[in-house]
Amino acid sequence: MKLTFRLWVLIIVLILAALMISPSFEKGVIIKSVEKNSTAFNEGLRAGMVLAKVNGKPITTSHDYTTIVSPLFEKNGSVRLSIETKKDGSFIFLTERAPEITVGDIPRTKIKTGLDLSGGARALVRPANVSLSSSEINDLVAVTSQRLNAFGITDVTVRPAKDLQGNNFMLVEIAGATPTDIQDLVGKQGKFEAKVGNTSVFEGGDKDISSVCRNDASCAGVTSCFPVQTGGYACNFAFTIYLTEEAAQKHASITKNISLDSTGQYLSQKLYLYVDDQEVDSLLISSDLKGRATTQISIQGSGAGRNQEEALTEAKNNMKKLQTILITGSLPYKLEIVKLDTISPFLGKEFTRSIMLLALVVFIAVSVVLFVKYRKIKITLAVILTMFCEAFITLGIAALIKWNLDAPSIAGIIAGMGTGVNDQIVLIDEAVNDKETSSAKERIKRALFIIFGAFFTIVAAMLPLFWAGAGLLRGFALTTIIGVSVGILITRPAFADILRKLEG
Repeated sequence: MKLTFRLWVLIIVLILAALMISPSFEKGVIIKSVEKNSTAFNEGLRAGMVLAKVNGKPITTSHDYTTIVSPLFEKNGSVRLSIETKKDGSFIFLTERAPEITVGDIPRTKIKTGLDLSGGARALVRPANVSLSSSEINDLVAVTSQRLNAFGITDVTVRPAKDLQGNNFMLVEIAGATPTDIQDLVGKQGKFEAKVGNTSVFEGGDKDISSVCRNDASCAGVTSCFPVQTGGYACNFAFTIYLTEEAAQKHASITKNISLDSTGQYLSQKLYLYVDDQEVDSLLISSDLKGRATTQISIQGSGAGRNQEEALTEAKNNMKKLQTILITGSLPYKLEIVKLDTISPFLGKEFTRSIMLLALVVFIAVSVVLFVKYRKIKITLAVILTMFCEAFITLGIAALIKWNLDAPSIAGIIAGMGTGVNDQIVLIDEAVNDKETSSAKERIKRALFIIFGAFFTIVAAMLPLFWAGAGLLRGFALTTIIGVSVGILITRPAFADILRKLEG
């Protein structure tokens, strides 16, 4: 059968989808996160390391790791733990409890999974010592979402929740996070304040700060990296912020009475930076800024690590955190975590296994129904193949845009596949009926008109769910829209050409 242009398009898109998904057959266990200030962290274990052996025993799956480590800590007392990695050497230390790390199997593809499939942390949060109305909790959700998105977190759900007594809460879910991670992110107000002595010069938020330089190498970035005497590396960063006129005038009035230091180049007092009332850095104030209403200030900081790459990553993360707090200001309320849960990735594995089994059952059922209806094995195979092409391309697009697939997203893919089968049945019925009154081309054209009408209806129904889904419905809406769009633009035209060949 000679391939038409539409069939070539389908083949090319399938190849591109395969490249986006990038299947891998490497086996092993990877560290997904390490709690800071834990024994494992202090000994040098870091996220991204691939484990090879624990106490001399090889591990190839996360289940192997749990089976080896858990029995070691069933009794009280220190345990000698030897952890070998594939590329980063060995780590030997004494500890009284299991390493505070989360591990997972090396991903087989670039497809990212959400909280209910890959595990993570969920926190039920409320403002401390204050009761909020529904509108106030929605404002808190909006501000918190903005902060977490600014931190670059890719799979986060923040939505309002309510108990049986009518109390309002905020539910935060972050895939792949540890309880410590989620406490650090949402358990603090993130208050930023710059002081000279005990006097506040400016605070984070749009009241004092008009703009923060981000993603611009000319005014934000890592300035230097260097080895330190105690071992390891450190990297410095700097970025520019722009104060409002009011904050600039306040800076001028505070600095005009400060004397110069012995060098004459700087003021005798520094500008101290505080996050959550903890000093994070101090900056020298140039003498030419004394009493001057400057609106442009350089914020500096640093990050440290065992090697230059780790120090560079830490510096970038610290800079992003400071930039976020400066942009958004502190949260409007002091938050407390009412309930903190860790969701096991094993639950997601069971869910995935069930989905695969369901897909197999559906595949067999659809195949049988189609064969009974049309009595043609070629048409049946064409429908099934097209259905799986749509699902595969949808997964490729999800991998390309780094969308985290959760249960609703998978439901959207299934819905898209169902819509695809329905559209193909419409095409088949039009192709095999009324052969005496119209040509195959006219019949298929009529079927495509019906399909396009159904497509616009589905997209119109999904768009409100996407914009108003508060995290749960967005995945379903997005994958459904992607699935039906792939069908209408790529697989339906290709399937129509296949039908013409079969009926020709």
